[in-house]
Amino acid sequence: MKQRPDNLKFKKYHKINKSFLFVKKQKSVIPSFGNWGLKSVSAGKLTYRQIEAGRKTIRRNVSKGGSLWVKAFTYAPVSQKPNGIRMGKGKGLISHWVCPVKKGQIIYELSGLSFEISLRALYSASIKLPVKTKIIKLIY
Repeated sequence: MKQRPDNLKFKKYHKINKSFLFVKKQKSVIPSFGNWGLKSVSAGKLTYRQIEAGRKTIRRNVSKGGSLWVKAFTYAPVSQKPNGIRMGKGKGLISHWVCPVKKGQIIYELSGLSFEISLRALYSASIKLPVKTKIIKLIY
């Protein structure tokens, strides 16, 4: 999985504010690819390491079975100035990338597994994430 986008128009962007995260309507509220999904109940920011840790735990629990889709991608840069630097002199360098997750957004999707295995895999991935999540099932 890629850590950051390849080509951007600008290197540094504005900070992601709270009004962007706390939007009432969200498009992806049901799984579009898989039968099971891990849905965020609260808004927050996910780093690449948190997304990758959740993906690894799901893969470890399903053991080569089923299909997994990661619907979160880190596309927003977070800049930070080094310690001991005085005020001014422009914006700092990019320290890491985040994925802003809104309330109701699907983070992971699973298909092709039994109820017990998929429930255990998604629950173990939800422990790794800093946002509150809920496991949902696609109803036909």
